[in-house]
Amino acid sequence: MSSSEVFRLVFGVLVGMALIPLLISIGRLMTVEVDDEDAVLVTSFGRLVRTLREPGMQWMPARVLPWVSLRTVSLRRDFRLFDDVHVNDARGTTLMVDLWLEFRIEDPAKALFGVADWDRALQNLVSHAATSILGNREFSQILSDRTELGERLQQDISDETARWGLKIERVFIRNVKLLPEVSRQIFGTIAARLERAKAALDENGRLAAAQLEADTGVKVAALVAEAKAQYPLAVGRAFSALREQPEVLKAYQELYELSLLRPHRTVAFRGFEGEAMRAVDAAMLSPTSGETSGIAPLNGHGERMLSAHGERTINGR
Repeated sequence: MSSSEVFRLVFGVLVGMALIPLLISIGRLMTVEVDDEDAVLVTSFGRLVRTLREPGMQWMPARVLPWVSLRTVSLRRDFRLFDDVHVNDARGTTLMVDLWLEFRIEDPAKALFGVADWDRALQNLVSHAATSILGNREFSQILSDRTELGERLQQDISDETARWGLKIERVFIRNVKLLPEVSRQIFGTIAARLERAKAALDENGRLAAAQLEADTGVKVAALVAEAKAQYPLAVGRAFSALREQPEVLKAYQELYELSLLRPHRTVAFRGFEGEAMRAVDAAMLSPTSGETSGIAPLNGHGERMLSAHGERTINGR
């Protein structure tokens, strides 16, 4: 091989190696790479001419033209969290609701060209729907029916968002709370109700205790009256028992008469020590002076022994 042929071979290899990156670059300029869950919109002079949704490399030489542009739109599931959406419940109480939306772009052309700012439009639409639907429920119902209300919100906004190329998949009511000033007002009202309930319970307890005391007094009075009514019967039964012992009955009658006639002197019994009998059993009162009949002096104490017949001494009960 001559030197000229070697030179041409080397030159051809160098040119080929230089052309490979150039050809690759030209190929990349004339193809479009579409990723999974993406769509590429091709516009010419601002007008949509083609939508590429098939993943992979697609041949499109026209993209090198300056008036042709490509726009990539994600078709993946997306979400938005709208915090503190103000709504009024059925009673007019202002609530703050946190709404969670899950959606995906179903029509990239509508999403790109149908609305200028669909993010803000979506927020306004959700706020309006929440005000309309939640406004018919009370606060407690909103708390207990959040799943049902979320489904109703999804159905309500789905038709409108479909015009923007969006598909709403889920709507969650994450949190429901009151305004701080409304919370303080409600808590104050609840505290006042609890205080009133406590006062009512205390008053009812006091009245119940008074009623119980009155009922107890009535029952005690009835028992006392019954006891007083039974007293004469008991005395009668005692006298009936005493009649079986005439001597004891006679002595009791004499002592009872003496207690009525001489109420300021002590009547003592010979044969009994002072500690042998109770005072109520062994002593009565008789006059201090001026009485002579049936009275005899006792042991230098100024007392007199009494008997039913003058000087007779009673030696027993």
